[in-house]
Amino acid sequence: MTNRRIFLIGSICAATVLPTVLSSSAIANYYAPPKPTVYTTSNATAGNQLLAFEQLKDGSLKAVATVPTGGTGTGGGLGNQGAIAVTRDRQMLLTVNAGSNEISVFRLNEPTPKLVSKVNSGGVRPVSVAVQGDIVYVVNAGSDDVTGFYLRGNKLQPMPNSRRALSATGTAPAQVSFTPDSRFVVVTEKATNNISTFPLRNNGYLGDRINNPSNAATPFGFAFDRKGRLLVSEAAGGAANASSISSYRLPGSGLLQTITAAAKTNQSAACWVVVSKNGEYAYVSNTGSGSISGFKIEPTGQLKALTADGRTAVTGAGPIDMIFSRNGRFLSSLNTRSGTISTFELRDGGGLTPVATLGSLPTTATGLAVR
Repeated sequence: MTNRRIFLIGSICAATVLPTVLSSSAIANYYAPPKPTVYTTSNATAGNQLLAFEQLKDGSLKAVATVPTGGTGTGGGLGNQGAIAVTRDRQMLLTVNAGSNEISVFRLNEPTPKLVSKVNSGGVRPVSVAVQGDIVYVVNAGSDDVTGFYLRGNKLQPMPNSRRALSATGTAPAQVSFTPDSRFVVVTEKATNNISTFPLRNNGYLGDRINNPSNAATPFGFAFDRKGRLLVSEAAGGAANASSISSYRLPGSGLLQTITAAAKTNQSAACWVVVSKNGEYAYVSNTGSGSISGFKIEPTGQLKALTADGRTAVTGAGPIDMIFSRNGRFLSSLNTRSGTISTFELRDGGGLTPVATLGSLPTTATGLAVR
């Protein structure tokens, strides 16, 4: 697949239209840390910003704070999943600044999210960040590598000699994440149709990369179910109605074992994946179709589509990142082309019922996380 083809896929999975400004009148001058809060970033070239929204009891979102990250965005789609990560104790938030090659760290137990530090990402164009305990890894799309950091207090400290190369140059990585059991770090590579697994050592350093061929073209976002099985979306180069999702076991060897091979969404540009809190369902956002596809996760790890046409829910234009609420009751989708966040209530059987839509977001926004 050519670099131009991958660029077009990134554009499909993350809109690149000009940003809109989040009106200051729409943002209150208070922020309630104990309440469930959803975050995204503006990814603006003039200055990246962290945007915070209180999630009300009915699932709707209310803008409550906007804080500069101290870095810059790219003003366009990153073709990524995981631009924002929240620590397990919900006290810290990390976000990429893809335009200035930095990672910003925020403290969340303040009246307003507080920027406490910023560090170079160790490469070019960071697009995804993951944290597990005091270990952090960032994937840099422009330099085709992952780099490690220690999270010490309020600061990220680079791990000397932690850089690990991806499988080639121009890999177009989409996401980095730790496995739930902390045995591996996983990276999807859209351009090479490769899923890289790196053994994670006790000292936080990575072992040698293990290359795993994807079941279908353009492996993109991924998530883990309750049993640690890996679920990966496949955007199929953005081809119409050709997207899919696969499930894998990840044994100690680091070589993926297929459970479900490329279950069809019958939609276009499947990019982001989330798993429900109860572990029963997986959802894929179809950026090219403006829809979400739901799948039942069988006890064996097999994936079964909830709807024949793949349209479990209809979103605003260009759905990218998704997140479940803290209580698992609501699923929210960031829709960049329409500058909205759509929220749905999870129903028995895995159905999604529309609840509310929040508008006036920057159409360059990327990343979605909850505290």
